[in-house]
Amino acid sequence: MRKIMAALAFVSLAFAASAETFQERVAPCLACHGEKGQSEAENTPSLGGQQAPYTLIQLFMFREKLRVFEPMNELAKGLTDGDLTTFSDFIAKIPKPAAPADAGEPARLQRGQTLVVQHRCDTCHNPDLSGKENVPRIANQREDYLAKTLAEYKDNSRRGYDGSMADVMGPITSEQIGDLAYFIARIR
Repeated sequence: MRKIMAALAFVSLAFAASAETFQERVAPCLACHGEKGQSEAENTPSLGGQQAPYTLIQLFMFREKLRVFEPMNELAKGLTDGDLTTFSDFIAKIPKPAAPADAGEPARLQRGQTLVVQHRCDTCHNPDLSGKENVPRIANQREDYLAKTLAEYKDNSRRGYDGSMADVMGPITSEQIGDLAYFIARIR
């Protein structure tokens, strides 16, 4: 899977370098993250409905290699500050991801919802987990991406721009990460 993503990123980079219109420049983003804002690629976040300030910060972090994921670092390295704003504003207008048609297992959903309240995820990310300003929308994000990201915050291999996520994730077990990801991906 990593090889496929790297190859796709390389092709996207070559295309983006010669792109002139905004639609041509944003095409590589949508190829991985979903044309309608909902990713179909494993461990790749859906961008639809993401807060513009949050996206701006993330793109800046990729450009400056403060957040390392080579395909994104390569795509962001040539972006100007104006480009970062343009891309962030565009992403904020893409429709948010839809909840899966399958409502899910009630017991597991309840465990996840209890964890969201217990660990105050609904304070920073809003009660509906839609995010705000520099806090990401996590509602209806890909379950695999959520589980991966939460585990990375827990083991401190992914750092935010402050330590709050590492603090929140400290007491959460691997099984609970699974329940959180399950619930957040299916929130209605």
